[in-house]
This record gives sequence, structure tokens and C-alpha cells, in this order.
Amino acid sequence: MREKTRKLVITFHTTTDAMAMEKFCRGKGLPGRLIPVPQQISAGCGMAWRAEPGEEPSLRQAIEAAGLTVEGYYEVLM
Repeated sequence: MREKTRKLVITFHTTTDAMAMEKFCRGKGLPGRLIPVPQQISAGCGMAWRAEPGEEPSLRQAIEAAGLTVEGYYEVLM
């Protein structure tokens, strides 16, 4: 069985916001990927962006600069 590690999970209000995040991050070479929202979190659209916790400052800065809409930032054992 794989050991769980902390992951950064960014949630969105809508699927459109999640898809915009994916397109933006892929275009800029930013780390992470779309995942279903983990059971530990209740979030609007059911999709989330997962990355390593150490990436949070750079992702927050990029998201703010791009004007993307985020519901919340969480650290979750996955």
C-alpha cells in the first residue's frame, strides 16, 4: 500500500474555472494536474488542481496574475 503524503489541492466554483486553470498551467508549464475533489473537501464543481505543497506560493502568484477564480486552497493527505 502506498504511503499517503501531503498534497496541495486547489478547488473551484465551476468546471469552467477548473478547465481554465488546467489550460493556463499547461500553457505556462506550471506543476500539477486536475483531479476529482478528495472526499475530505466539499467543493463546488467536483474538480480540483493537485500539486505539491511547496508549489503553493508560485501557483497563488500565477493564479492572481492571470485573474483565475479559485474557491479554496487546502493541504490534504492523499
